[in-house]
Amino acid sequence: MCKRNLEVMDSVRRGAQLAIEECQYQFRNRRWNCSTLDTLPVFGKVVTQGTREAAFVYAISSAGVAFAVTRACSSGELEKCGCDRTVHGVSPQGFQWSGCSDNIAYGVAFSQSFVDVRERSKGASSSRALMNLHNNEAGRKAILNNMRVECKCHGVSGSCEVKTCWKAMPPFRKVGNMLKEKFDGATEVEQRKIGSTKVLVPKNSQFKPHTDEDLVYLDSSPDFCDHDLKNGVLGTSGRQCNKTSKAIDGCELMCCGRGFHTDEVEVVERCSCKFHWCCFVKCKQCHRVVEMHTCR
Repeated sequence: MCKRNLEVMDSVRRGAQLAIEECQYQFRNRRWNCSTLDTLPVFGKVVTQGTREAAFVYAISSAGVAFAVTRACSSGELEKCGCDRTVHGVSPQGFQWSGCSDNIAYGVAFSQSFVDVRERSKGASSSRALMNLHNNEAGRKAILNNMRVECKCHGVSGSCEVKTCWKAMPPFRKVGNMLKEKFDGATEVEQRKIGSTKVLVPKNSQFKPHTDEDLVYLDSSPDFCDHDLKNGVLGTSGRQCNKTSKAIDGCELMCCGRGFHTDEVEVVERCSCKFHWCCFVKCKQCHRVVEMHTCR
């Protein structure tokens, strides 16, 4: 697959990097903060278990590949694809489709063939393969279902006599925000045979069935408190925490009741910034001492 699509591999790399950065942003204040390791898989053993953390990693990774490949198509980097030529003519709202609409169909199709191939090669009948495939698709749906219309006005003095529009992907931060919401409301599932087909159904029969956009998981997560190499958990010792917060980023919860150290550190910031004609901004450097709290 890689050899057949050499020109796309740089986009895949960018998509993977995008996914890692977004994962670390979304979980920056959680006990599990999406740390990467110099091993394979890069997220460590956490993703080898069927937890909701693994569900998020698979979803954001699949979305990252689809997003980066689509962006490469639109910017003309790839010979195999370009703008979405199916979007043309006049819309029912009366504006003219023009410009370069993001070719999300190609990006999603490539993500399906590239990201899903590992699960499908196993036969896709194990509960973990079904979980991964479902979450891969949920990641792509987070982009597909949030495509937006961007427009430009034409006319005298910017009047909107003529309006040309194109379809664009949402910012990847919005994709990350949506998948983080799905992570918080993820459904615990189990495998069941319905007829001759193996499917995932909610473990608690009182829960409503999950949709294609929801994240699903098989196993409960560890508490991520203590260093546990066997399960790939780094623990929260040494993590920075917020002394005044009662949420998960607060020292009580982040440090799992072990207490925390308080140190005074000097930070250097830009201050008293002034704009000088023309054209630069000049700032002073200000030093101040702040308290930094880290978990024991």
